[in-house]
Amino acid sequence: MNKGSLLAITTVLVLAGTCTAAVAVDAHRLTMSGRRLTAEEAESLEKQIVQKPRDIAARTRLLGYYFDKQFQSPSAREARRKHVLWLITNSPESEVLGVPEGTLDAFLDKDAYAQGKKAWIDQLRRKPANLKVLEHSAEFLQLHDRELAVKSLQTARTLDMDNPKWPTKLGHQYSLDMIGKSLKVRTKLAGQALEQFQIAYKLSTGEGRNPLLQYLAKVALAANKPSEAKRYAEKMLSQSGSSWNHGNNIHHGNIILGRIALASDDLDEAKKRLIKAGQTPGSPQLNSFGPDMTLAKELLEKGEMDAVLKYIELCSKFWKSGKDRLHKWSVLVKGGTIPDFGHNLNR
Repeated sequence: MNKGSLLAITTVLVLAGTCTAAVAVDAHRLTMSGRRLTAEEAESLEKQIVQKPRDIAARTRLLGYYFDKQFQSPSAREARRKHVLWLITNSPESEVLGVPEGTLDAFLDKDAYAQGKKAWIDQLRRKPANLKVLEHSAEFLQLHDRELAVKSLQTARTLDMDNPKWPTKLGHQYSLDMIGKSLKVRTKLAGQALEQFQIAYKLSTGEGRNPLLQYLAKVALAANKPSEAKRYAEKMLSQSGSSWNHGNNIHHGNIILGRIALASDDLDEAKKRLIKAGQTPGSPQLNSFGPDMTLAKELLEKGEMDAVLKYIELCSKFWKSGKDRLHKWSVLVKGGTIPDFGHNLNR
C-alpha cells in the first residue's frame, strides 16, 4: 500500500475519532483555517512566531497550510518539519499533535520522522503517565512503529480504565495493523480489534456508542464472526434517523449485510443491500472520502455489473468531490474492467 493510501486511511480514522472526542476540535478548526491562508498570510504568521514562539494557534494554522504543500514543495516540507519538532519538544500536549497535520511521514521524510520519534521517546521517558503525551505519541508512531504506538495506548488504558477512548484507539490501531498482512494474521488482528471495540462499547453511553457499531461490524466480519457482524450491522440500521451518524449507519450497515449475504451465495440480497447503501443521505465522512466499494468489487467479481453501475450513480449524489473518480469507475465497469478502488475498499 502506498503512502497516499495509508495517509487517507489514517485521516479517516482520526476524523471518525473527532466525532466522539472533543480533543481535536480546535486543532481541526485551526488547520482547516490554515489551508485557506495565502502565501503572504503564512509568511506573516511565520514572522509572528519569531516574536512569540509559544503561539500554538499560529503554529497549528501553519501546519494546516503546509500539509498539502509538503508533497510538492521541499521548503514547505522543511517548514512543517520545524513546527512539528518544536511542538513535540516544547509543547507535547498541543492538540494539533493528535491529528494528521501534527505527524511526520517516514516515507516522505525519513530523517524528520526519526527526529520526531526520538523526541517522542524522550517525552515518554520524562512524562510516562501523561495521557496527552501517550495519546499524541501513539498518533505519531501508529504507521511506522506500531508496537510502540500500542504500548503507549495500553499504558494510557491502565491509567484511565473507565475511558472508552483508549480501547477505541487500540481497536483502530489493530485495524490499521491488518493492512498488507496474510489472511491468518489479519483474522487474528481483527479479533484483537473486536475485543477492544467491545470494551469501548461497554464503557460508552448514549450517542458515544453509535459510531462504534460500524467498527464492531467490520472487524467482526474480518475476524470470521459473521453472526456478530450481522447483529452489529442490524443494530446500526435500527438507530434513530436523527442521529448525526445516520448516513454512515445506512451506508456501512447495508454494506456489511450485503457482504454476509454474498458469502452465503445470496446474490439478490447482496445486490439489494448495495443499492440501499447507495441511498444514504451522506455524512461528513462519506461526503469527503467517498463510499465503501468493497461489496461493489465483490459483486463485480461475480459478474454483477448493473447493480454496481446503479450504486456508483447513487454515490454521486453525496460524493460531489469524487465525481470524476466515480465517472472513471463507471466507464471501466461498462468496459468489463474491475477498477482499482484504492482506499475506498473496506473503509
